[in-house]
Amino acid sequence: MKVCCVLLAAGSSQRFGQDKLWCKLDGEPLWLKSYRVLSTHPSIDAVGLVCAAGQEESFRRLAEDALFVVPGATTRQDSARSGVSKVPEDFEIVLVHDAARPYVTREVIDRVIVGIQESGSACCAVPVTDTVRHNSPAGWVALDRSQLVATQTPQGALRTFLLDAYARATGQFTDEASLLESVGIRVHTVAGDTANIKVTHQSDLPSLSTKATRVGFGYDVHRFSTDRERPMWLGGVEFEERPGLEGHSDADVLIHAVVDALLGAASLGDIGVLYPNTEERWRDVPSKLFLRETVERLSAEGWMVVNIDATVIGERPKVMPKAMEIRETLAATIGCPIHCVSVKATTNEGLGALGRQEGVAAHAIALIETKKWGQ
Repeated sequence: MKVCCVLLAAGSSQRFGQDKLWCKLDGEPLWLKSYRVLSTHPSIDAVGLVCAAGQEESFRRLAEDALFVVPGATTRQDSARSGVSKVPEDFEIVLVHDAARPYVTREVIDRVIVGIQESGSACCAVPVTDTVRHNSPAGWVALDRSQLVATQTPQGALRTFLLDAYARATGQFTDEASLLESVGIRVHTVAGDTANIKVTHQSDLPSLSTKATRVGFGYDVHRFSTDRERPMWLGGVEFEERPGLEGHSDADVLIHAVVDALLGAASLGDIGVLYPNTEERWRDVPSKLFLRETVERLSAEGWMVVNIDATVIGERPKVMPKAMEIRETLAATIGCPIHCVSVKATTNEGLGALGRQEGVAAHAIALIETKKWGQ
């Protein structure tokens, strides 16, 4: 029986305080550690990914052999349904695993698969070791923990069972076992592993280290175009002044400097290497695309942008009247608060090519950071 595992990586990480799935564990993003365990398991034929909307390319870049990468939804159940619905019909068994459980072992996965083969559905669970109290009308009452277990993932069932359960479900459930039981499908329970924890809070990882930070510097310069109708773009904002700057893309010198600062901080190359002016596909492309993809590249490597400080140098146009609009545009493109983006401007006091109004230059400094675990 062919087995496909749907890896859920679309959570909001609200209780963790940051996007935990991209924090590094043993040198790689937490979700990727989970993915590798599943994709290398001898009994799993394929793994599909469900990620946060807008991050599909970042996930695909690191998991090129994934069967599919699809955006999730607002609830776990709907995200899982999106993934399971993409599993081809020739896969008879479907597992669902939370990407925030990176310590799952092959033995646990084996037991769940065997359980599904024998009974049609299965989940893994461990005994409850704490005393659990229930809030009843009579007050808080201790439950018999010998009769309790805590369920984990992976969980799963025959593909047809899961699709039927999603179609008939009348509420939202926190795992596949509860969903299946709600439509009358009995779920077989196999032994889990106490090490198979779900990373929910930062305290779940005692090896959490201090933040690693890096600084990058970017510089770019463009001459004014001879095309009197060419638009002027700076920081993703169009200026009324004409002509604009000459370049293969929209020649947004400010964004180009910011992109190079970010790439330099993460040691990911430079804008000329990633977006060469020899490729026709980049002609007249808005530079905001370069910035957006650069942030995605950093995110895929586990980095997040802390702040940007940029300076435009030129006699014209007058930048500061539009500085707030530029900051808002850059912050929205990067995905950071506006107070993390600074934009300044100065002239060259009539000196040199910039002083003679032959072009515009920009400098940018970027600070990025990440949390590394197990380093």
